[in-house]
Amino acid sequence: MSITPTTKGTVPFGEHKTWYRVTGHPGSGRPALVALHGGPGSTHDYLVGLTALAESGWPVVLYDQLGNGGSTHLPDAPADFWTPQLFLDELDNLLGRLGVADDYVLFGQSWGGLLAAKHASARPAGLRGLVVANAPASYPLWLREMRVLRDRLPPGVDETLRRHEAAGTTDSREYFDAMMVFYNRHVCTLQPWPREFMATFMEIYNDPTVYYAMNGPSEFHVIGSLRDWGVTDCLPDIAVPTLLISGRHDEATPATVQPYADLVPDVRWEIFENSSHIPHLEEPERFTDVMIDFLKSLG
Repeated sequence: MSITPTTKGTVPFGEHKTWYRVTGHPGSGRPALVALHGGPGSTHDYLVGLTALAESGWPVVLYDQLGNGGSTHLPDAPADFWTPQLFLDELDNLLGRLGVADDYVLFGQSWGGLLAAKHASARPAGLRGLVVANAPASYPLWLREMRVLRDRLPPGVDETLRRHEAAGTTDSREYFDAMMVFYNRHVCTLQPWPREFMATFMEIYNDPTVYYAMNGPSEFHVIGSLRDWGVTDCLPDIAVPTLLISGRHDEATPATVQPYADLVPDVRWEIFENSSHIPHLEEPERFTDVMIDFLKSLG
């Protein structure tokens, strides 16, 4: 039985460093799958299962976006430092530094899906395909649907959330407990949470700089710089085959994903009936089958 090699390291990004992990052999015949994690301000940990695709011949690149994990932490950076363009520049830098810019597929999960779509809309020559997983097309859409999901929470939960949001006490234990009711329904339905997902969750908890600046104190209380941002306007410019993935119980509801299905020219949509926001962990076997089928279709 052969062992798929894994290399880890950092590449310079301006004055900072981006941490990466490559599994498999880029340049060996099949495009590299480059994975963009969520957050923003999350880490690669919960996506580590994607490396299994390297065993089927697709090299897999995971990385921690600037601000968390193994990449440079900048807890004192001003809020306006953290912009989508910063992370698009970081992605371009990484693709070039790792030598995969001429032949790659992007997999973007949650926030990473919007980032991947924005990158793809510029029609980079080496991009072969795009996977947008559990990502809204815009944060205004996301916020509209969050109100719908919050209204369906058990009695008293949303009232607790709103009280603390209004008072600015979202760091309280009561808010956290109420938040977890939502998370267990719409972010991860598995109990207990998988170890790799907990690792990512704790990374954000330990350094929430980026998450707080761009998103806010929770998934459904987006008061950061992304609150008015989206990629709907650029979706018709995506020129590669695109796979959409979402869960039936996903916080990224069908209404938030619909613009991708309507506007991306070459697109297919797979809904995972027994999943919320992380089908790759909630339904891993079907997820792998869907991914391999899509990757094979790219030729």
